Amino acid sequence: MKSTNPLRKLAGETAIYGFSTIFARFINFVFVPIYTYTLSTQSYGVAAEFLAYIAILQVLFTMGLETGCFRYANKTGNPQTVFSNALLTTAVASGLFFLFTILYNQSIAQMLGYEEYGLVIIYVSAILMIDSVTAILFARLRFLNRPVKFTVFKSIKILGETIFNLLLFFVVPSYLLENPGSFVTVFISETPDFTYILFAILLSGIVSLVVFIPDMVKVKLKFTPALWKEMMKYSLPIMIAGLPGILNDFIDRPLFRFFTPQGQSWESNLGIFQAGVKISMLMMLFIQMFRFAAEPFFFSREGKNDSKQLYAKVMEHFTAFGMLIFLGIMFYLDILQYLIGKDFREGLSIVPVMLFSYLLLGISFNVSMWYKLSGKTNYAIIITACGLPVTLAINILLMPLFSYHAAAWGHLLSYLTMLAVSIYLGNKHYPIPYNWKRVIQYMATGLIFYAITLLLPQDGPILKYSVRTALVLAYIYIYLKTEKISIWKLKL
Repeated sequence: MKSTNPLRKLAGETAIYGFSTIFARFINFVFVPIYTYTLSTQSYGVAAEFLAYIAILQVLFTMGLETGCFRYANKTGNPQTVFSNALLTTAVASGLFFLFTILYNQSIAQMLGYEEYGLVIIYVSAILMIDSVTAILFARLRFLNRPVKFTVFKSIKILGETIFNLLLFFVVPSYLLENPGSFVTVFISETPDFTYILFAILLSGIVSLVVFIPDMVKVKLKFTPALWKEMMKYSLPIMIAGLPGILNDFIDRPLFRFFTPQGQSWESNLGIFQAGVKISMLMMLFIQMFRFAAEPFFFSREGKNDSKQLYAKVMEHFTAFGMLIFLGIMFYLDILQYLIGKDFREGLSIVPVMLFSYLLLGISFNVSMWYKLSGKTNYAIIITACGLPVTLAINILLMPLFSYHAAAWGHLLSYLTMLAVSIYLGNKHYPIPYNWKRVIQYMATGLIFYAITLLLPQDGPILKYSVRTALVLAYIYIYLKTEKISIWKLKL
């Protein structure tokens, strides 16, 4: 019997695991038209604030135990006890928070200015409790090398959220019109608002928990104090290391509450910003797909004679393709704008900044391979921590003047700072011969082409789109010529 190539197996499993993540991002993007055509900018902004809290608190309640489980399940040879300790820890911590919100939800809601929505505070804590527990159960599937089951369960949760959103936004409103005072209004508002989004997430989480019941039964809960101390000593620093990254991505949402220009609605500004970010997530979808393909590829090439030259060449192709996506979105943004509601479209002005920000984040991912390949992963904390103060400073100083534009530029400058620090440290500890001249050339060419369209008259759709399409083709030609790629020799 032929032996299985471990790298081929890793690549295959990565693709399977990656499907659920990419699927989730795609469905999340599909929700944007539903939300922005149905909700007000204020209501969508409130949803964005609560989702930011969930993302940040999720890191706290999982406590780095997903990675800790992998380490100690292998180290002790007793995965049953390891996962039992992790499940008990996350369940108790998040359960206590859930109990706290049941007792004080009205006080918390009043403090946040949502006096009539105490139940939403309970929704948030319930979502956190369910996600914290299922995070460990998903980690267990990964440890058991069950990528297909992992993906199926993830997809069930995603499809569940999709179905609940469709029901809540397209079926329930008609039902409530015909049945005023229905028991349904105990859980959600009488007309669509941010409660619908959070309630759909909660229901999908419950579905996810239900499908895990057979797996939970198999985990015999047993608390082992000595092992628990070791696991927490290892896992908590991982949680602390992850906080700067998640804060860097989401801290600007809560800041809208405090630093929105005087006389403007912070909820509305946040909703407009969130819609612009969602359009820009098309770039993040590309980056996520690239990450799942690139990581196993990079590690499989480690140690070979031409590996560093290959990493450098990958960077060139990634940047060129990323700028092509940038041009494709920006050149046809006046068509893509119909993906979001009319009241949100003023936020499209942040799209070029956010697209370029995410491109820099993707380039930073390429560069960050130096500390992953060299084993110096502790530098990841330093790099991310350098970006967070930039995010905070830009938002605190400039948001009172420029609102959501400051938030967008905060992302760009923060990612640029992290990239610069990573390049500096990489050159010092694991130099890779990136052709920065060519990388900058691709970015500059794309930005120049975009600038040309801003300077040209916008009258006449035929002429406008002909020029933009010609510029896209010109960019592709420059890329092929620069990389000495013959289009006739491409294997399609």
